[in-house]
Amino acid sequence: MSNTRKAKSSESPISYSLSFKQKVVEEFESGLYTKAALHRKYSIAGHSTIARWLRKYGKLSHTKYKSIGRPMKDKEQQRIKDLEASLRQTEKELEKALKQKDAELDAYKKFIEIAERELNIKIVKKSGTKQFKK
Repeated sequence: MSNTRKAKSSESPISYSLSFKQKVVEEFESGLYTKAALHRKYSIAGHSTIARWLRKYGKLSHTKYKSIGRPMKDKEQQRIKDLEASLRQTEKELEKALKQKDAELDAYKKFIEIAERELNIKIVKKSGTKQFKK
């Protein structure tokens, strides 16, 4: 299994041919191998070497940051997926805020009820009644 790599010396970094890099990228993007499997198969040095090649020579959208799963082929589909995830997160935050506000409203109603009972005064006004003008 020749991986067509050329070592300058035992102490210097290993340089790989352009055709070898493109072959590795193509094998990854075809879905046959993971990055780890390609590292083992070709004894590629460095943890970020393949990721760098994917960004430079790949046909798919490869981010600089670690993401879950393979990148989508269509950048617009990836953007839609990211927006949907953002929307779901915002929805969760809004639901949480709504629950908080509902709990606050219930607490205020309870305070008014207790104050009316303890102080024997009417705090809540009936809707539609006219205000007394002096």
